[in-house]
Amino acid sequence: MKAISQEALDQIFLNARTHNAWRDIPVNGETLRQLYDTLKCGPTSANSTPARFVFVKSEASKARLLPCLAEGNREKTRMAPVTVIVAQDLEFYEKLPKLMPIKDMRSVFAGKEELIKSTAFRNSSLQGAYLIIAARALGLDCGPMSGFDNAKVDAAFFEGTSWRSNFLCNLGFGDPAKLFPRLPRLEFEEACRIE
Repeated sequence: MKAISQEALDQIFLNARTHNAWRDIPVNGETLRQLYDTLKCGPTSANSTPARFVFVKSEASKARLLPCLAEGNREKTRMAPVTVIVAQDLEFYEKLPKLMPIKDMRSVFAGKEELIKSTAFRNSSLQGAYLIIAARALGLDCGPMSGFDNAKVDAAFFEGTSWRSNFLCNLGFGDPAKLFPRLPRLEFEEACRIE
């Protein structure tokens, strides 16, 4: 492998920003499929891939989602072309015979509630990060957020399933004129050790 270009690093990390205002440009289903087909290749433990993604686009689906959000997140979510519910499937281990056919990993998880929950949460969070990186690589802007009621989202979108919400991410083409100034980050010496 070789390092990606500085331009790619700028687009994905260094110049990328969290957007709260959106231009009125739609994101089509083909782009969302390409987004998933890109992010799905990111690593997860035992290839468990517990994340599930609901791409909320329609007015009817947005109307179900908006009451679940904190007041400060409603307008930016209403205006975003797409809001992704990044969820975790608490029965992800049922897919392991397909995803990890070289070893019986289903029996490692089945019936072990704490292991299931920690694996699902950790790895769906990883996959949500892959979603952000892949979206930026494909030219989309992102607005990841907490600030919602998980139980309400789960009731509105996942009733009767093993899926549970993790976090949300607005997607589209952000309005750079409405960005806040970039906030500081910790320096290497504040956040890292080499041992």
